[in-house]
Amino acid sequence: MRLRVLQLGSPTGLYGAERWILALIKYLAPEKVETIVGVIRDDPALSAPLLSEAQKLGFETVAINAYGRFNPEAVKKLRAYLKEKGIHILHTHGYKQDLAGFLATRGLKTKIIATPHGWSKEPDFKLAVYETLNRLVFLGLDKVVPLSKEIYQGLLRIPGLKRKLTLIVNAVDLSEIEAVKDVPEEVLARKKEGFFILGYIGQLIHRKGLDILLKALSHKELSDCFLFVVGEGPLKNELKALAKKLGLFSRVAFTGYREDRLNFLRGFDVFVLPSRLEGIPRCLMEAMGMGKPVVASAIEGVMDLIPEDGEGGLLFPVKDAHALAQKIAIFKGDQKLRENISQKARQIVAEKFSAERMAREYEALYQSLFS
Repeated sequence: MRLRVLQLGSPTGLYGAERWILALIKYLAPEKVETIVGVIRDDPALSAPLLSEAQKLGFETVAINAYGRFNPEAVKKLRAYLKEKGIHILHTHGYKQDLAGFLATRGLKTKIIATPHGWSKEPDFKLAVYETLNRLVFLGLDKVVPLSKEIYQGLLRIPGLKRKLTLIVNAVDLSEIEAVKDVPEEVLARKKEGFFILGYIGQLIHRKGLDILLKALSHKELSDCFLFVVGEGPLKNELKALAKKLGLFSRVAFTGYREDRLNFLRGFDVFVLPSRLEGIPRCLMEAMGMGKPVVASAIEGVMDLIPEDGEGGLLFPVKDAHALAQKIAIFKGDQKLRENISQKARQIVAEKFSAERMAREYEALYQSLFS
């Protein structure tokens, strides 16, 4: 049976969850799954880059416009679309999409599954309420498919949810990574100046631990390092102020959101992920898949990719800026170590975290809902 599946993501940007959707749909067998990609646009200013990227891949897309933070029209319009298009499965990503999808599918034949991509480590009160509600909504869905063992174990604590859980581990599109060859001029310029290039790609939010990375960069042994922070987020101004306070402003570039993020990655000497909390981080998989030396915090999710220090990357104790600086310095001073660990990193991703493997598992899950 060929199933029509609507992937419902966020209109706000192209971050981990949105790129995950693109990697999945690229490898779903079209003879088994007809894919439509959608967003609920709650602000007319949002460009919904997920849709434009999906269109480039040749997929049908839909923007459900319902302006306002929680507009009941979103549920009404989504429900009408599901009925009109005969959607077999609604696959949601994010707490707003999960809740709207849950309400919209009530009484319909459409099945609904959600992939939780992670939660905040230290959310404010309002976000904590939303995320708690999100977990409760999972009880009303047909399937919940966490992408890491950590998220899976956390969801097991919700009474009654175990029978609905299926673990399908996160993955990355290696063909997209391998196609990237060029390095941005701003990175090449810093290399010509003699800097050792560090890089981070992702959201500028608290759980990503960028304050720890900036403090590490201020250590004396990293004085010849230049850091590129590629991404957007609510902490951008705060992080810029911290960089200035630490005397780093001439050695840190905040690039904002960049469509050529992988080109930046290609130019990094070391990729750094100082997170306080992760699922299985897509940015880390991309860096390892590109064969980049990586330094990351020793937390669950990260350690699904780097099981121990030196096995595909270097690990440091979470929130320890001094230890992070030491690990970067080790890589900086040993090119042979960088080469050996990078080779192992790429092998780990190719063998265990390919998008092709993930797509086959989702095809089987989709079909099981209608068997």
